[in-house]
Amino acid sequence: MEMFRRVAGGGLAAGEFLTALSRKQAQWELEMSRVILGRRWKLLLVALFPVLLGLGMEMALAAGLPGYIGGDKAYMPSFATTQMFIGPIFVGVMAGLITGVIGAGGGYVLTPALMSIGVKGIMAVGTDQFHLFAKAIMGTVIHRKMGNVNFWIAAWFVLGSVTGASVGGVLNRAIYQKSPALSDAFISAVYVFMLGILGIYALADWLRMRKGTAAGARSSGADATTKFARWLQSIPLKPRVKFDEHIVPGGRSIAVYPIIICGFIVGFVAAIMGVGGGFLTFPMMVYGLGVSTFTTVGTDILQIIFTTGYSSITQYAIYGYVFYTVAMGMLLGSLVGVQMGALVTRMVKGVTIRAFYALTILAGFVNRICALPGKLNQVGWISMNKATAALINSVGTVIFFTLVGIFSLWILAVFFKGAGKLREAERQALMAGGAGVGH
Repeated sequence: MEMFRRVAGGGLAAGEFLTALSRKQAQWELEMSRVILGRRWKLLLVALFPVLLGLGMEMALAAGLPGYIGGDKAYMPSFATTQMFIGPIFVGVMAGLITGVIGAGGGYVLTPALMSIGVKGIMAVGTDQFHLFAKAIMGTVIHRKMGNVNFWIAAWFVLGSVTGASVGGVLNRAIYQKSPALSDAFISAVYVFMLGILGIYALADWLRMRKGTAAGARSSGADATTKFARWLQSIPLKPRVKFDEHIVPGGRSIAVYPIIICGFIVGFVAAIMGVGGGFLTFPMMVYGLGVSTFTTVGTDILQIIFTTGYSSITQYAIYGYVFYTVAMGMLLGSLVGVQMGALVTRMVKGVTIRAFYALTILAGFVNRICALPGKLNQVGWISMNKATAALINSVGTVIFFTLVGIFSLWILAVFFKGAGKLREAERQALMAGGAGVGH
């Protein structure tokens, strides 16, 4: 019994950690969408990006570059069905709504959702990561944050992240070349692990909040260096990087090797799961390396552009594992969804939102675990009737899209019902403020 409590406690701790990471990613998503939606030319670029990229690839082929870059030797489909275009927009809106309302977690359902509508696992990973790169490069606010960037930390971190992305990309491609079914099973298993932990923690968090025992907002202690960070900084290895001179007299310093290792982990996870990696960077830098939040924010924005750009292009796009129409559909949907979701948080109770969030994450878990038997059966690792495996997979898909669809429709209903009231309240506030200035 004591062992069970320890395992459960460890699982909840891991869930709390993963939730904190996904919240950091959600903050980045919201900021990027605001910047893109605030510029019409950036929205136009989103629409034209697939066309421009397609023309660029045709020109590259005409110049005599390797045949696997596009054309009939590429792995990616050369056309898009209505389902392939409409589906990703819905998926993007769905993930954006979840991200905006919860402030966490929406990005985790993108790759599983794409796999559920028929996209191969490796292409779902490459496409998801490419959409994040497009969002980063068009929505970046780095010009506002340049004063926060420590370029040497960023440089060593990116060295590690591109190495990790290379290893992760090679591993994903090698598994796919061995067996597409094994590739789908591998990616599904990774998401089963991640979503299982997240879902259990989200459910426990909702139960605690419902009973009124949920912990209040914790102080991050972001600028108070942890014991582990102080130990890393005390290791007398060279070369070293100095940072946070504006916070601590004389600044802090750390050997470059822990920075490279952290970058490697971020790049590897990003390439395997199709995520941006930014959700891992923040806790690693702040709690692992002892870098202040002020420096971390700017450095994180810089590295996510290089990491997602390098990984999505050199590890997936040039091998044909990116479906650009799908990527732009997801981007368009998520830009709108995340803004609508953020507004809904002002209209509903937190306990209701957390209940839906827990169900959504667990639905993703069920979706991927139901897909595993069919894939393992194709590989030959288990013996199962094909009709039975297909039925199990269909059940997981129906459960996933039903629960996520209900949550999304509920968010939209709340948004449209309360949007008028919010506008009226803002108008009254502006009028009251104007009257106050007049007096």
